[in-house]
Amino acid sequence: MASALKSLSEYNSENIPSGKGLRIAIVVSEYNSDITFNLLNGCIETLTQHGVKENHIYVSYVPGAYELTYGAKIASKNNKVHAIICLGCVIKGDTDHDKYINHAVAQGITNVSLQIDRPVVFGLLTPNNHEQAVDRSGGKHGNKGVEAAVTALKMAALNK
Repeated sequence: MASALKSLSEYNSENIPSGKGLRIAIVVSEYNSDITFNLLNGCIETLTQHGVKENHIYVSYVPGAYELTYGAKIASKNNKVHAIICLGCVIKGDTDHDKYINHAVAQGITNVSLQIDRPVVFGLLTPNNHEQAVDRSGGKHGNKGVEAAVTALKMAALNK
């Protein structure tokens, strides 16, 4: 099981392409903001560490995870953006709502990426409980926002 690892967000920075000259859009869900804003902070920190200028990072907020797809579509209208990162968190509850939302977001992000011919990164946490979300948003298992930033840098380089 992957969560048995101490930090899932460790990477070799020498293997990450430079973000110099890149423009990155980040779409963040406001729902579960204690989690998603931690993802955002890790994402921005990683992008800037790898050469993306802060004023080339465009952050927009949507109410919930379901709206990430449309937020990505709106962000794609900026033709200068090389990649879009979607950050959110859907915590499993007593119903199956999480399955429907997670599936819709995954499909939607894939569709937007294929339509705009630029990478749209899936940074949606899908934990079973709040503790797992904390562990993956800067806690003992790292920060998935960091991983989303690394993915965006790699995919933007691949798309050049």
